[in-house]
Amino acid sequence: MRVLITGATGLIGKEIVKRCHINNIDVNYLTTSKSKIEHTKGYQGFYWNITNKELDINCFNGVDAIIHLAGAAISKRWTPSYKKEIINSRVESTQLLIDSLKGESHTIKHVIASSAIGIYPDSITHYYDETFKDFDDTFLSEVVTKWEQSVDGFSKLNMLVSKVRTGLALSEKGGALPKMAKPIKFGLGASFGTGEQWQSWIHLDDLANMYLYILTYTLEGIYNGVSPNPVTNKELTKSIAKILDKPLFLPNIPKVAMKLVLGEMHTLLFDSQRVSSKKIEDKGFYFEYHHLQPALDDLLG
Repeated sequence: MRVLITGATGLIGKEIVKRCHINNIDVNYLTTSKSKIEHTKGYQGFYWNITNKELDINCFNGVDAIIHLAGAAISKRWTPSYKKEIINSRVESTQLLIDSLKGESHTIKHVIASSAIGIYPDSITHYYDETFKDFDDTFLSEVVTKWEQSVDGFSKLNMLVSKVRTGLALSEKGGALPKMAKPIKFGLGASFGTGEQWQSWIHLDDLANMYLYILTYTLEGIYNGVSPNPVTNKELTKSIAKILDKPLFLPNIPKVAMKLVLGEMHTLLFDSQRVSSKKIEDKGFYFEYHHLQPALDDLLG
């Protein structure tokens, strides 16, 4: 089997590439940086430029499925111009893939695209599954809605379409966890706001394995990329401090303070989404890290 991966050099992409190679799956990947192009056994790089609508169509040769992860980071300040870039990077990269495949002879049958739980409204009480449709009008919801709608375009090319709505991906190699752990290491850790907001997290190993599971068993539709046991922000902060053997004595950080520092992006820290993983579990997927404490032991212990 051979897959084409966009975003292969990112945090999640690297882990999926590693899992592919363990399972004897060859990888083609697209990169916007010519210096990152490699040609080794089982790992072939190809250039694309989303702005100029350039794509080396040789990337599709022998490919059975696409794993589409590419998109601008949401963890940079949301200026009006950067908000456009966040949306365009997702929608335009997807459209470039679709347009490049039109009229081409290829062997691709399945597309698995990254998405995000940011589509679900902020709520302390609601427990969201993939059937929920009453989305609100926040920026993150707009991003994910447009992102997923663009991915649906692959179905018109007679491909199965799967989407993984990812929660807080925990890894010691990057993402949110090292940023959360850093102030705690210096005795400056604190919860955000009330600390009662839900954080639907997933260990990076489980997330990468989920992509491979969806690929292997040709699962179609939307799946929440979260562990079975979400925690509150307070519980997450306390658990990190416990693993690092550091005290937590600072008061909670008020929302108004972080709004001044981060602007609209402060919602990433304060929004609450308690999200269900039951659908993927019902398909037979097993989480190696069901609970937070063993996951943090593995990553920070």
